[in-house]
Amino acid sequence: MPSVSLLRLLLCPLALLVGCTAPRRADPPPHAPGSWALAIHGGVGTLERSASSAEQQEYLDALRAALEEGRTRLARGESALDVCEAVVRALEDDPHFNAGRGAAFNEQGQHELDASIMDGSTLACGAVAGVRTVKNPISLARLVMERTNHVLLMGDGAEQFASMVGVERVENAWFDTEPRRRMLDEVLRERAATSATAPKTARASNYGTVGCVVLDREGRLAAATSTGGLTGKRWGRVGDSPIPGAGNYADRYAAISGTGTGEVFLRHQVAKSIAARMELAGESLQRAAHEVVHEVMRPGDGGVIGVDAAGRLLASYNTEGMYRGFANASGRFEVRIFE
Repeated sequence: MPSVSLLRLLLCPLALLVGCTAPRRADPPPHAPGSWALAIHGGVGTLERSASSAEQQEYLDALRAALEEGRTRLARGESALDVCEAVVRALEDDPHFNAGRGAAFNEQGQHELDASIMDGSTLACGAVAGVRTVKNPISLARLVMERTNHVLLMGDGAEQFASMVGVERVENAWFDTEPRRRMLDEVLRERAATSATAPKTARASNYGTVGCVVLDREGRLAAATSTGGLTGKRWGRVGDSPIPGAGNYADRYAAISGTGTGEVFLRHQVAKSIAARMELAGESLQRAAHEVVHEVMRPGDGGVIGVDAAGRLLASYNTEGMYRGFANASGRFEVRIFE
């Protein structure tokens, strides 16, 4: 049953017509001066539970290294934006995850990478889609935010901008890894055995993205998300990761990064919807994320990580697992794959 506040929100357009007042917006949760918190994810396309302990440990170690990067930077007072960028760069450089090095192959055996970053204190955001030679797409996304009047640059234009601002470049083959190559081979065999337009069978390995959400010591929130896209993707498809409000969002209430079926995140504006429920319906981060992930989305669609202005952290997902980690100023430091 929707809450009274949420019903008022849904009926707001009608209320305006009949002279009723709009519902009062909730205040952001209070920030304790000096406190900080962050969460990271490496996607919901996890290993099978039957994977060896050594395989699982590789991913846990990779998550731990990225989380330690963020913890160290926050403890010495760096900004939420700087920490988000640095942590996502670390995840992009790690071949275990589908972002940067380790990105999925498209149908032509190439890599097209997407990323976005958002400053919750100003709503400034920047994104890139379909870049092919940018070593760290998240850094280019931040430069789009800071050095242009635009939000999203794509393809050849984004590559031209990368040349202008001087970010590090690599050959497209630099992103190759053998596990991703095997995934592409499997997809192409499936398509050949069915038809040229048959959709790929859904499986957890589709859902590869990395993300970071941060509350810094000054109470600022930020979010960043990066992906190598779908294995075997066609036609220049772009998912949710570079779209503010869909796979990535930050405002005064919360910072959210998502991973899963991009089209679902786009249709439901998943990341923004969670923050909007907090602002307009007065829901907690936990309640808002649960309602969106488990009531709006379907089982298997994916999940989110989030942090609110009070430093409360969460991971909510409807898949078997999610690569994730949490740290805060009170000493919490943990990484997980499954429950």
